[in-house]
Amino acid sequence: MSFLYKNNTDRFIFIFLYLLILCTYGFLNYLPSVLAEVSEESKIEKHDRLPLRGEIWYGNASWYGNKFHGRRTSNGEKFNKNKLTAAHPYLPFNTKVLVTNLKNNKSVVVRINDRGPFIKNRILDLSEKAAEKIDAKKHGTAYIKLQVLTPITQDETET
Repeated sequence: MSFLYKNNTDRFIFIFLYLLILCTYGFLNYLPSVLAEVSEESKIEKHDRLPLRGEIWYGNASWYGNKFHGRRTSNGEKFNKNKLTAAHPYLPFNTKVLVTNLKNNKSVVVRINDRGPFIKNRILDLSEKAAEKIDAKKHGTAYIKLQVLTPITQDETET
């Protein structure tokens, strides 16, 4: 093997690069587990209190319709694509939220009656009717502002 290296410097560089590659590979395997732990902690924080009236979130919304029309939602009622409802991962059922399409400033008030969306980077699934009201149906998704209208205020949590 010594014929591959002209001097000790070449040998040192080879060993250094080899160790660097091993360390990088190990770090890249470790990184997803660390990120998953942080992500799980964030989810827990979102669930440990009720949302306050007036609280605002920004994110992507999608919509759902025909495929789920008539099926049961997570709260037990039948999904009606023609009603102003939405699915959210953890907001309490019957919470009303104001949804504004930030591209055109069109808004709609919807009631949370289901769980979802189950696609990464989306915060809300609108019924077909709600998506039509804010012109989100054609594109499938829209960047929105979500403002909680109910259930409670900060004062109500202290009583």
